[in-house]
Amino acid sequence: MASEKIPRSFTRHEGDPGRVAVLLPGQGYTAARPLLHFARAVLVQHGWSVQEIWWDAPIGPSVEDREKWVVDQARQALDAEDAGRVLLVGKSLSTFAAPLAADRGLPAIWLTPLIALGGVLEGLRRSEAPTLLVGGTGDRSWDGDVVRTLDHPYVEIPDADHGLEIHGDAVGSVQILKDVTAAMSGFVAGLG
Repeated sequence: MASEKIPRSFTRHEGDPGRVAVLLPGQGYTAARPLLHFARAVLVQHGWSVQEIWWDAPIGPSVEDREKWVVDQARQALDAEDAGRVLLVGKSLSTFAAPLAADRGLPAIWLTPLIALGGVLEGLRRSEAPTLLVGGTGDRSWDGDVVRTLDHPYVEIPDADHGLEIHGDAVGSVQILKDVTAAMSGFVAGLG
């Protein structure tokens, strides 16, 4: 599988040029979807510049191929930044970049991390930078028992699926979005 030289496209929201957050999407979960939309809103509210990455992730290759592709995309996005502080925010597939965040000492917000796939868990274990993990007990990618062994703050939502929603409960799903947005805001405020 050929790796692209640059992410497919991006959208920049200017704030403090010394603090840049890079938002990485999931497989089909773009920056326009609620969790990443409100992550951007939180970051902008706290004065950060935000670089949203938009991609069409490959479907079907092995976990190793997908992981390499995500890491390549994340590395290219990070290498394009020269800010003094960089934060990674990623949904699902993007959490394959957790080892890269650990290697670079970057704080991160990982929404529905793929705990048991590739090097995600190893990256989370090695990370010494502030890292917020968010997942739901109705998501088979989430393993609360493992998350509780990590030295990172986390938000675990009962019954929430991989989209951090509860099937058949629109009002409950909106409350989850509100709670996750508040947790992200508190986390970002703590970064200064």
